[in-house]
This record gives sequence, structure tokens and C-alpha cells, in this order.
Amino acid sequence: MSFTARYGPAATGPAVTSDVLALQLARRSVRRFGPRDVTGDELTAIVAAAQSAATSSNLQPWSVVAVRDPDRKKRLAALAGDQAFVAQAPLFLVWVADLGRARRLAQRAGVPLDGADYLESTLVGFVDTALAAQNAVVAAASLGFGSVFVGGLRDHPEKVAAELHLPPHTVAAFGLALGEPDPAEQADVKPRLPQAAVLHHELYDAAAADEHIPAYDATLAAYNTRFGLRGAWTDRVLTRLRGPESLAGRHTLRTTLERLGLPSR
Repeated sequence: MSFTARYGPAATGPAVTSDVLALQLARRSVRRFGPRDVTGDELTAIVAAAQSAATSSNLQPWSVVAVRDPDRKKRLAALAGDQAFVAQAPLFLVWVADLGRARRLAQRAGVPLDGADYLESTLVGFVDTALAAQNAVVAAASLGFGSVFVGGLRDHPEKVAAELHLPPHTVAAFGLALGEPDPAEQADVKPRLPQAAVLHHELYDAAAADEHIPAYDATLAAYNTRFGLRGAWTDRVLTRLRGPESLAGRHTLRTTLERLGLPSR
């Protein structure tokens, strides 16, 4: 189990383990893929795992588009910030927060569906989509595949919707590049914040939790240096959230969602 890889060499792991825990602790983002394809049976199993995730009120407000066509993958790679691995992966899954299915049910039944107009419903769509996709990641790992999430699709959600013929009341929440990891890729399990920085008992203690951030900054800076990167975690957070100019166009997402039929009042 990669507990020390996830938290650093000084971390002491729990006295429990399982095959599932080992897969989860070893997860890393994979951006270079080998030649092995993802078969139809493997995709079926991965989506079955995704559909086994929790879903609020059994609404199941998500869909997924499996993209294999090389030209379409190239166009999606360009829309996602020119990330070449999107095109290189044998399979690119686009996870869709989908309130359109419920809207169509209401239309066929001739009943209103005003509750779908509110932020709560949009949040449920995104939350359930993420839960399903994370299940898919673990299932894919159990079959020998690596993956990386691609939030860059939200840079141009309307163009992505047009590319995939998404119906009204839906939006591509993120993509997932999937394939066999290339062993030559220079990457490793990225350290995370110490559990003491994120795990609170009974009450939230911000001061105690934040005491662990400087040590984590040093750990992540060392990790980044190994791979020719710069900066600590604090630098990354402050740069990524500095202002609307750092959001790659996503600061207009609320108005875009409204145009796509997700008013999120």
C-alpha cells in the first residue's frame, strides 16, 4: 500500500489494507498512454461500476460520452487547452451533468419540472457525475488502466456541447483520458496534505489544521523539483485562484450554464 508515497516517508500507515485501498492509494494522473485499447467489455464494466455509485434520490442525473474517433479527440484536446494526451489516449470519456433526461420525462408526462431550475439541482448533477466518474477510475485501475481528469472542457462548454451534440439542460462537467500507462512517463504518486490538515474530530479546528501546511509545502516542493517543476502547494493555490483571469475563461460559467438550460437560480 502506497501510504508513504501519498503522505511522505515519515508517515505511518494504518494497520489495515485491502486490494481496493492499494489501488486508491497508488492512483496518480497518467498523461502518457501505451498502445493497449480499452475493449467494449472493459468499457461496459467500467460504466457499470460508475452506475453503482451513490446518486441523490436515485435521480441518476449524468451521462457519459465515450470518444474514440481520433479527429474528435483532437478537437476536444484543443478545446480543453491543447492538452495533447486527450488525443493520444485510446479512450476519452466525457462526463455530462445531465438534467435533460428529467426534463424530457416531464415533457412527455406533461408536468412542470421547476425544481430543476435551481442551484441545488445543478449541484446534484455535478456531484453525482463526479461520484460516478471516481468509481470508474477505480474500476479502470483494477483492469490495469491509468487515467487523468480533464477540467479543461469547462473552458469552452458550449463548443464541447456542439461537438458532442449534447441536448439542452446538460453540460460536460469534465473529461477522463483513459488507457494503459506508459511506463516511460516521468510521474509518480503525488503527496497530499497530511490527514491532520483535513481530518477534524467533532469540531472544525482551522488553526490546528493549518499548522501542517508549511511542512506540506516543503514536501510538495521537493516532489515538484524531482520532475522539473517549481513551487509549493501554497503557491499553486494562490496562483490558481488569484482572480478571474486565472480561471481560463471559466469565470463566466454561471451565465454559460443558463444558456445551456441550467439556470441554477
